[in-house]
Amino acid sequence: MSQIATQNTAISAGAEKQSAAFLSVAAACVITALKLAVGIITGSLGMLSDAAHSGVDLIGAGLTFFSVRLSDKPADENHPYGHGKVENLSGFVETFLMLASSVWITAEAIIRIFFHPVTVRHSLWPFAVLLLSIAVDFTRSRKLKTVAERYHSDALAANALHFSSDIWSSVAVLIGLGASWLGSSTTGKEMGLEWLRFADPVAAIVVSLFILHFAWRLAWRTIGALTDAIPQEISRQVLRELKATDGVLSVDQARMRRSGGRYFADFTLSLSRQLTFQRTEELVRDATAAVCRILPGADVVIHTVPRSPGEESIFDKVRAVASRNNVLLHDVSIQSFHGALRVEQHIEVKETMPLRQAHDFVRRIEDEIRRELPQVASVLTHIESEPATIENPQPLDRDRRMEKRLRHAAGTLPEIIDIHEVVTGRMGDKLQLSCHCTLPDEMPMQRVHEVITELEDRFKLECPDVHRVLIHPEPATDNHHH
Repeated sequence: MSQIATQNTAISAGAEKQSAAFLSVAAACVITALKLAVGIITGSLGMLSDAAHSGVDLIGAGLTFFSVRLSDKPADENHPYGHGKVENLSGFVETFLMLASSVWITAEAIIRIFFHPVTVRHSLWPFAVLLLSIAVDFTRSRKLKTVAERYHSDALAANALHFSSDIWSSVAVLIGLGASWLGSSTTGKEMGLEWLRFADPVAAIVVSLFILHFAWRLAWRTIGALTDAIPQEISRQVLRELKATDGVLSVDQARMRRSGGRYFADFTLSLSRQLTFQRTEELVRDATAAVCRILPGADVVIHTVPRSPGEESIFDKVRAVASRNNVLLHDVSIQSFHGALRVEQHIEVKETMPLRQAHDFVRRIEDEIRRELPQVASVLTHIESEPATIENPQPLDRDRRMEKRLRHAAGTLPEIIDIHEVVTGRMGDKLQLSCHCTLPDEMPMQRVHEVITELEDRFKLECPDVHRVLIHPEPATDNHHH
């Protein structure tokens, strides 16, 4: 996804979150005002406690609205991980408001039950307001929950939790008011149900317990977010995906955190030390994609560490030493003499490097090979110059004499099927020749190298004035000149 598309997605997400938060503020404001008015008129503690609950929701919705707007601000110098933690902090503040309202409601209910009973003035208005509140809370909680899950917003999730808890508290108050009305009515007194007049403060206590329950759930979640806690199942899934990535030897370190609705992940992966930089980059890209399959949109940073795989051969170990010293190594040969190993190798150094410096450099590499491979008794290195000059050869007309001698040398080697595309040139006063050599498809590369080397040697015996010969081997099925 391009950077512009990502920015447009972020802007769209922010607008939807802010719209949901603003509608929640408006809904909480209307419902709180209605409950408070009816509670004061009727003197119902249940209605007043539900109004207090809705008031907490109103404050929480206001905090959510502002925290969502602030959390969508881009990262800056002082907040390199963005402002997403503001949402988590907003949810944490709301838990204290819920706890405070729960304590006040419980204390007032105990006073009304045991010390100063209050007669509730019954009417149909509280029931109408409560039914309206239940309908609004149900609609808003579902909408908020959907948006919160879509964008992983803790603030909107907390707000959805508030509206959901309002439904149950309103139902409790509704039952309490109905029971209280029955207990204070003539019919209720005749039936011996006068004790139901305490149903209103009891309903208020039930509401306070609802608030306490949801406050605990919210506090547990927001504390986890503020302390960078990651659910174990998510962590296991991410590690499982990383370890299943082809080329990853192990996950040495894994750190994940969440800021608002976005995850940040840092990993240290062990990769084979035989890999090239380009292949390592591809593996890092694959590992990043694996993490994003579990945590979409995550900001992933991966650090790689070169390791020795368990199946590494002695040739691989020698090449690893050369690679660690950033030199080109080829024609590695290892012989065994009386149980001791001897390594022969060709190393290229800069063509302008003085012999003494090149010799000291190669000796350090040889010592390193012996330290890493104690079974190696000696190392012999053929030092070559690494070309750094772009050559400008002068092409020559087709030299029938030289080409005839090349074909004659090829004819002495039965494995060679064909010689074609012979090109001759001159570099200063030195002649050079290149050609294509067709060999059987199934010939092992070791034998291919031997045949080409033998052809070069035999041709140079017939044409000693040729300084350099380059022979390109190709399979018989790819030969279109024969």
